[in-house]
Amino acid sequence: MTDTKPLALVTGASSGIGFELAKQFAQHGFDLVIDAEDPTIDTAAAKLRAEGTEVIAVQADLRTPEGIEQLWTRVQGLGRPLNAAALNAGVGRGGAFVDTDWADDLEVMQLNVVSTAALLKLCLVEMTGRNEGRVLVTSSIASTMPGAYQPVYNASKSFVQSLTEAVQQELKDSAVTITALMPGPTDTDFFSRADLDDTAMGKGPKDDPAQVAAQGFEAMMSGEKKLTAGSLMTKAQGVANKVLPDALKSSAHESMAKPRD
Repeated sequence: MTDTKPLALVTGASSGIGFELAKQFAQHGFDLVIDAEDPTIDTAAAKLRAEGTEVIAVQADLRTPEGIEQLWTRVQGLGRPLNAAALNAGVGRGGAFVDTDWADDLEVMQLNVVSTAALLKLCLVEMTGRNEGRVLVTSSIASTMPGAYQPVYNASKSFVQSLTEAVQQELKDSAVTITALMPGPTDTDFFSRADLDDTAMGKGPKDDPAQVAAQGFEAMMSGEKKLTAGSLMTKAQGVANKVLPDALKSSAHESMAKPRD
């Protein structure tokens, strides 16, 4: 890998929004380090190289401290400044809180909360040292509502959103920018992995991950603080969630996420 292009890191890049974000970087002249826990990250890397960019694929499980260290060591080992990062890796788990396995709940928190916070800190320490860089953090429209029948996931995204906005304030006088990407339901394997296929949410309309990624990339490059991404319907929901009471939002979420009898 040469150092003639800017370098970007994308996590959760084997499919869905993460892959489409990586494609946006590739099409805009970035070299890439991409990560996912599964071997399909190598297939994604091959597709991205077809865009004419250099790609390093790292198969690392970010639910573990070892996986985070493995990925960051690979990034640092290139000896190049990290110009941008899309911290996108995340997972959900549907079901009532009393029914889900604690191990599954913990997995959601380890990936969505701990790995995102850890990598955000690592990226920002590197970037603020140079006073240059852009970070895109994949939050969710779920961060704006209590998630009945998906409680740990929504809470994890509320953490991510709050952390992102707090650090934005801390870095307001810096040239480093952080953007929160807030998609709604998107056509990825998220719902099958989260055991949400047999729900109104799982069966309902979903946004195009390529559209979400394109909007997110543009927002990051423009230095926007946050963006509800996707269709007009999703954007309208984002506006409504600013004024609706939490009890009403939680009830609506229950109707969407509760498994059908």
